[in-house]
Amino acid sequence: MPRIKELDFLKGVLILLVISFHLVWFEQLHPDIKQVVYCFHMPGFLLISGYLMNIAKPQKEFMRTLLWLAVPYLVMESGYIYMASILPINEHIAQLTPWVYLKHLFLHPLGPYWYLHAIILCGATYYYIYNNVERGMATRFILIGIAYYVFAHGFGILTFSSALYFLAGAMLRQSGMNFVAFFLPSRLSVIVFALLACFSAGPTQASLNGVLIAYFAISSLLSLYTITPPKGGMGGRFLGRNSLPLYVFSPIFTVLCKQLVPYLKFDPTGLLFLVVSLTFCVTGSLLIAWLMDLVGISKYFFGRRALN
Repeated sequence: MPRIKELDFLKGVLILLVISFHLVWFEQLHPDIKQVVYCFHMPGFLLISGYLMNIAKPQKEFMRTLLWLAVPYLVMESGYIYMASILPINEHIAQLTPWVYLKHLFLHPLGPYWYLHAIILCGATYYYIYNNVERGMATRFILIGIAYYVFAHGFGILTFSSALYFLAGAMLRQSGMNFVAFFLPSRLSVIVFALLACFSAGPTQASLNGVLIAYFAISSLLSLYTITPPKGGMGGRFLGRNSLPLYVFSPIFTVLCKQLVPYLKFDPTGLLFLVVSLTFCVTGSLLIAWLMDLVGISKYFFGRRALN
């Protein structure tokens, strides 16, 4: 499938929101905004991942796709688990043993890298069932949904609502419907999104209000692309094309941004902190990816050049 410019732009905006709400001080200042954004930023990525997951590939080639998600996941999650054992964070590990390490690495990820774990598990299940069950599309997707339910509620290794967003994206792809056409980019969506965001009581990504927020937020962002100046659109698409290295490396910098709080606390809105920190996180993550490209490490970490 050729690159879809609108999806690259959408991923670019979503990754900026992901990084923004990994900035602890900023998210603590704006809990209501955080709750709304959490209804659509990662669900948006899961929908796109399900839609773009190409299960028509030969098995060896598909496994290679999963491999180059697994490598950054295993490396970065391992580092996160270790840091959780020595830093006083919310997910602090009191005693790191081999079993605790393996449990978190393969079953219950800590921190931000759960998304890669979920995509690998959802993608592998989707590929295996869809290509090996000799039934209609509806039956295949029902079986995939049952498998996700078992993973979530039987083994606790997956969040069922997250898996359903991935599944929705996959169903959209298999139906032959265009992603952008389905979400009907419209400026009217901005009004609907604003009303839902303001008047929904405690929305979550698993609630009906959360699903509606996700739909109209994506529609609003796609409509934003149509009125974005060319340079802004190109910048958004660049970030979207490189959302994986941004996602992988930005937690390194969001932790460091805590040191900026005492110097920027004079702004009670936290917006100055957000602008400075977001610039720092994005620039730092892209710099790491560029250096990995320069020395030839990217092909062993991402299976390709990190920046494109």
